[in-house]
Amino acid sequence: MPYLYRPPGPQAHPVPKDARATHSSGQSFEQLRQGCLQKGILFEDVDFPANTASLFYSQRPQVPFVWKRPGEIVKNPEFILGGATRTDICQGELGDCWLLAAIASLTLNDRALARVVPQDQSFGPGYAGIFHFQFWQHSEWLDVVVDDRLPTFRDRLVFLHSAEHSEFWSALLEKAYAKLNGSYEALKGGSALEAMEDFTGGVAETFQTTEAPENFYEILEKALKRGSLLSCSIDTRNAAESEARTPFGLIKGHAYTITGVDQVNFQGRNMELVRVRNPWGHVEWNGSWSDRMAFKDFKAHFDKVEICNLTPDALEEDALHKWEVTVHQGSWVRGSTAGGCRNFLDTFWTNPQIKLSLTETDEGQKECTFLVALMQKDRRKLKRFGADMLTIGYAIYEWPDKGKRLDKDFFRYHASRARSKSFINLREVSDRFKLPPGEYVLIPSTFEPHQEADFCLRIFSEKKAITQDMDGHVDFDLPQPAEPSPPGQETEEERQFRDLFEHIAGEDLEVTAEGLEYVLNAVLQKRKDIKFKKLSLISCRNIISLMDASGNGKLELDEFKVFWDKLKQWINLFLRFDDDKSGTMSSYELRTALRAAGFQLSSHLLQLVVLRYTDEQLQLAFDDFLNCLVRLENASRVFQALSMKTKESIRLNINEFIMVTMNI
Repeated sequence: MPYLYRPPGPQAHPVPKDARATHSSGQSFEQLRQGCLQKGILFEDVDFPANTASLFYSQRPQVPFVWKRPGEIVKNPEFILGGATRTDICQGELGDCWLLAAIASLTLNDRALARVVPQDQSFGPGYAGIFHFQFWQHSEWLDVVVDDRLPTFRDRLVFLHSAEHSEFWSALLEKAYAKLNGSYEALKGGSALEAMEDFTGGVAETFQTTEAPENFYEILEKALKRGSLLSCSIDTRNAAESEARTPFGLIKGHAYTITGVDQVNFQGRNMELVRVRNPWGHVEWNGSWSDRMAFKDFKAHFDKVEICNLTPDALEEDALHKWEVTVHQGSWVRGSTAGGCRNFLDTFWTNPQIKLSLTETDEGQKECTFLVALMQKDRRKLKRFGADMLTIGYAIYEWPDKGKRLDKDFFRYHASRARSKSFINLREVSDRFKLPPGEYVLIPSTFEPHQEADFCLRIFSEKKAITQDMDGHVDFDLPQPAEPSPPGQETEEERQFRDLFEHIAGEDLEVTAEGLEYVLNAVLQKRKDIKFKKLSLISCRNIISLMDASGNGKLELDEFKVFWDKLKQWINLFLRFDDDKSGTMSSYELRTALRAAGFQLSSHLLQLVVLRYTDEQLQLAFDDFLNCLVRLENASRVFQALSMKTKESIRLNINEFIMVTMNI
């Protein structure tokens, strides 16, 4: 599947002010609403129509759903009735308890709720059948509009609904989130943390109750006081255990909301209690303390607690901090930047590399605190195309005193200083670290190589941290071509080639593109150590364009001799980096070979080269390799004047380079 290019390098963390409108018309919610009011019509969302495609992508409804507006279901619909509370969230016939648990937690934070559910809408004056909700996605806030047609069966809502049948904010919120992810079916199965982050732009942390710190109760208490969103769940060992009921009335694999903690004096002892809500609502805890449970029972029966902090403040500390945030957008692309984890040494080094400079220690400390959150993007939206959550993670290495990307040998001989706790198939992996001041390199990756996805990497630090994407520029350090050998020093091969040249050259002793095509194909097809198909006439014209100093569209003997020396260098380069001696070069070997030839390409340009020149197995024959080098050298000549002014390597704007290389 294609992955669109995004500018590399750090980006500012946006302050949530005005969310970006997402409707295909380009109009905002208010513009769309006013347009409907002026025309006297109710809004119908063409981006998320009231049909089966918006419901399911792998099945058809088992019962005939009817899309109805709230006014067609009840006499006097209300958007919010008596305030938005956790009791407004009742699960329907969709397996999205994780989303409902997050919404229930959202209702405990008035400020966050008002951001997600804007208060400028109702079924009263100004009603036009259109509503909007705001979600955080990959470091920006989006404004998602929907019409208010909802799937019903026998005049009852099929999916999420409020206990008050005349209240519709929660059902419309679920519809907007389904639109954001492509369909209602895309919401089946997930982690409450995913929705919590989309509601807040916060930072997620996960605790296993069996490994939780001694002050875990205080951590939960402080998280709730700071407006964090909390959920908990019971792990399942296999698919058969999913939704299984325990003897104590708990559901395995089900997402619950932690809505409060408290302490009471019971029989002279201080008893810690936790209030947990099941958004499904059909079964509940039947152990001690009924609606509330003792904290010791909570730790004994629940396996995992997920906390979404609105800031990455350490929950065990009392002081709030101002965190610095840096965001990197990137991609893992098969054949160029999808290198897999360190287990796959041959390709691991090709992953994106982000340099991290920690310059200031924490107040009164000798180390620097930072949090790294790696998120794979749009996987839920891509479920309809067969995409699943990939297993992802990252490693952090000390940066050596060198200015370019780290190569395979570095990772062969150096161990990581820190890494994510595990590689796991969640949307986001985040961990907190403390390292001494210095320079480091962060390598985000999938566990297996060759797996494609876009990702968003956020780095939170207590003090200013400087980051640099090591794939964000293009360097050309081209060796000067060697002078042709004098006739008296020619080898037998060179003498034979001179004779051949004179044989095919015209009376002006110059070779045309047609003659060059004949010569190169005749010579290269005789070699047994490289796979070579055939050079086209266009390729030979590109070679002439590269070597023709006189500009007459032909090659003189000396010009051809310079090219021939360069060709021998490229053949030796090809053989050197053909690690498996297959006669072809893999796309991962290509990056190293191009660097040795003087080309330090950005990851995006390398992706274009791989797409253009490799076959389905990501292999290049020598003629593809030759075509690639000729085009790159031609592009470098176009910008040669830039390097002449600074006497340095050519540094090209990436868009300029793409324009030149793709149109030569």
